[in-house]
Amino acid sequence: MDNSCKTPRWRLLKAQLNNLSPKDFAAQIKATAQAVIIDVRTEQEYAVGHITNAINIDYLDEAFWDKIEALTSTDTSTFFVYCRSGRRSIRACTLMRNGGFDNARIFNLDGGYSLWVEYFG
Repeated sequence: MDNSCKTPRWRLLKAQLNNLSPKDFAAQIKATAQAVIIDVRTEQEYAVGHITNAINIDYLDEAFWDKIEALTSTDTSTFFVYCRSGRRSIRACTLMRNGGFDNARIFNLDGGYSLWVEYFG
């Protein structure tokens, strides 16, 4: 069986999201009154460095969804989600969208924190 033409599942999920480059991600955060920046990496990754004002909610934590649901206290928040490379954040954004969050108010950092650091230093 030839799998060479199959698109990986994460690419299909990503295509359904609002993916922003580091420059656009930063600009959108700045332009958003109630921006909630979510770092879905581990505590150890977060401790090494993170985007200013980001909250750390580890995607691999079994309480992840409970912590994400707790963020829905306001209907006017816009969520900016990132991880190291973009894979976990794609899954987190997809889970949020499928869990009832407004997809128009969920943004994924394309390329993750690694690309952010390359762009902003």
